[in-house]
Amino acid sequence: MRFAAIHYIGGMNTLTKLALGMMGRLQLKAPEGNALTNLVLPPPQTSGGLELMEALQRRQSQREFLPEPLSLQTLSDLAWAACGVNRVDLDGRTVPSALNAQEVDLYLALPQGLYRYLPRRNLLEQVVAQDVRRVTGYQDFVDNAPLDLVFVADHTRMSLVPASKRVLYCVVSAGAMAQNVALYCASAGLANVVRAWFDRQALAQAMLLGPDQQILLTQTIGQPKPSAG
Repeated sequence: MRFAAIHYIGGMNTLTKLALGMMGRLQLKAPEGNALTNLVLPPPQTSGGLELMEALQRRQSQREFLPEPLSLQTLSDLAWAACGVNRVDLDGRTVPSALNAQEVDLYLALPQGLYRYLPRRNLLEQVVAQDVRRVTGYQDFVDNAPLDLVFVADHTRMSLVPASKRVLYCVVSAGAMAQNVALYCASAGLANVVRAWFDRQALAQAMLLGPDQQILLTQTIGQPKPSAG
């Protein structure tokens, strides 16, 4: 288990984040609650929910979230929707991947720490025992929403993919993952928004990523505020 340095900074708005980002001082928050090494998820609930066409009708981006934490069952269902194993014999996933490289990892930024989803084990493996939500985006709502997803490509797994196609292919996979999550949120009554406005260098540093890892997208999820409709 690896740790990032703790920096205590009070609440901040978007302009403050932008200013700190320009100075290279956009930092993490101390974790909330117990930072467990790993989170064992319950089996995902792979039946029920809205019919596909109704979920598509309800899919939308929302930017107002309640801070209440999401249950382990919800995290399990959400992570499985993003990239879970749906064909055990083939290690098949819920989203496509060129040459089955499975190059996009799903990270979950929770109040108690940063975790990487391990689909085969249905487990959240702790990466950083710090609250990195603040650096997942310049928007003010990312600090207190209960979950920020980060989609990260690992280019070392794409050796069979032509170099000129690697970024395109991994972005397509990340887009499919984000849409699966959005449809799950529509079915479960959760709010979500996909984001690409963040300090990539600060976030990569906070996540302890290596040179072959590339942050593609982020996505914020939580219970919608009543005023958000």
